Amino acid sequence: MMNKTFLDQLEYKVTGACIEVNKILGPGLLESVYQKCLMWELQLQGINFTAEHPIILSYKDVLLDTALKVDLVIENCLVLELKAVENILPIHEAQILTYMKLLKIPKGLLINFNSTNIVHNGKKSFVNEFMYDINN
Repeated sequence: MMNKTFLDQLEYKVTGACIEVNKILGPGLLESVYQKCLMWELQLQGINFTAEHPIILSYKDVLLDTALKVDLVIENCLVLELKAVENILPIHEAQILTYMKLLKIPKGLLINFNSTNIVHNGKKSFVNEFMYDINN
């Protein structure tokens, strides 16, 4: 059952998986490399996810296939957007918030693998209005 405690524990586990990948690989690689390694790490830890999760957009009562894809959706309740950039920009934050809204998912993590410490300068956590709909 999804509740705040479950989401917090899931964030902790996923952050740990990202730290493990970053510890082994270090910064400086392509985002796709980190994604492949993280997918393997999540599988090793028994965490369910979908990769390149499609986003079908409802626009004026019409469903449109926009070719939008989020990097990973974890346990159907956490959006994970991966980057390997010098700096996280406001557009990256807007992107994950929009993905969360369109998918109706309450929590998201933006991970920048181009950092030496994921926890201190490579991770941003987000919640939205759907967080208030879950059981505490």
